[in-house]
Amino acid sequence: MMKYLLYNLLFLLIISCQSGGSRADKQARSSADWPIFRGDAGLSGYSPHQIPADPELLWEFKSNKRTVSSPVIYNKTAYWCDRFGRLYGVGPDGTRQFDFKLNSSVEATPYISDSILYIGSIDGNMNAISLTTADLLWQYETLGQISASPNQYIINEDAILVFGSYDNNLYCLDSANGNELNAFESGYYLNGAAALSDHYIIYGGCDSWLRIIDCQTGIQTDSVLLEAYIPNSPAITGNELYIGDYMGNIYHLSLDNGKIKSQKKLNEATDDTNTFISVPAVSDELICFLSDDNRLYALSRKTDQPRWSYKLKGNPGESSPVITDDKIIICTKSGIVSLLDASSGELLWEYDTGEPIVASPAVIADQFYILTTRGTLLCFGQSNAIST
Repeated sequence: MMKYLLYNLLFLLIISCQSGGSRADKQARSSADWPIFRGDAGLSGYSPHQIPADPELLWEFKSNKRTVSSPVIYNKTAYWCDRFGRLYGVGPDGTRQFDFKLNSSVEATPYISDSILYIGSIDGNMNAISLTTADLLWQYETLGQISASPNQYIINEDAILVFGSYDNNLYCLDSANGNELNAFESGYYLNGAAALSDHYIIYGGCDSWLRIIDCQTGIQTDSVLLEAYIPNSPAITGNELYIGDYMGNIYHLSLDNGKIKSQKKLNEATDDTNTFISVPAVSDELICFLSDDNRLYALSRKTDQPRWSYKLKGNPGESSPVITDDKIIICTKSGIVSLLDASSGELLWEYDTGEPIVASPAVIADQFYILTTRGTLLCFGQSNAIST
């Protein structure tokens, strides 16, 4: 107990200073980076970049190792980890540029900041690895597996790493050295990634509760009990939050200074035997989400009213859609990658990878990346747009 009180005090002292923005969000908006699961600190699944309407397969890299990780992009290099704990870094020409082996199996997606890759493992460790020297910088042990990407908040140039564990705790660590600053206990496993909105941490748990923590005080400001447990992550833009539960219900919550101002259900699950892990994607205009009827639905952000829907060719599984400047990328568990017009839902392009996909796409300027469960990374774009 005394240890936690001291850590809590240290955490409050650090964040009593004026808080800054999220480094993850700043990186994700650069043309060469998609450094976190879902692209930015709010996990919005949105990229402002344009991608071609009829993209080409520029290259593919085959690791031939099973993975459930999504790729992240840092300085035009794609990183992911296979189920056996081996980290890959593949450059813009499709060649291997980074290799590191963890001594544990891994399901989580990495997060990268300032040339340091952070990733959790099934043995409960959060690992910080230098991309420059390929060294393990520090390791923090929890008492349960870590299945989701960490996130990061910046306070007066101090970086705080945020992630959940199957030991039922949300952790806040000093990103520089891995020292624990705070831990928040929930009622059950934390399987999804935490999202950031202003100076609030927002996350769901397998106890069905969505919780909001104020980073400036270390105090929970609000919570809401959903109809089923929450194995996935929120998607946030501004003060609007969208999240799905395990059955496939989709919710829209409006936030105001760490409080839930309103809540409504956008989609009703039709089959309570389904397992639903996909995360919504949100742009200025649209909210897009998958449903248990294998459709992608697009709703107006202003009215929450339907714009269009698209019937997928197969079960989408765990993959989540990504909205770009004017298009939407969606993958299925059967290996189909589809590109839709964001305004109409019209199918623009389709590609059959021949391998299952559960990962979410990653997008940088002019290109997007798809990672299959067999460890094949595919880079799509236009050949005359490649720059190294």
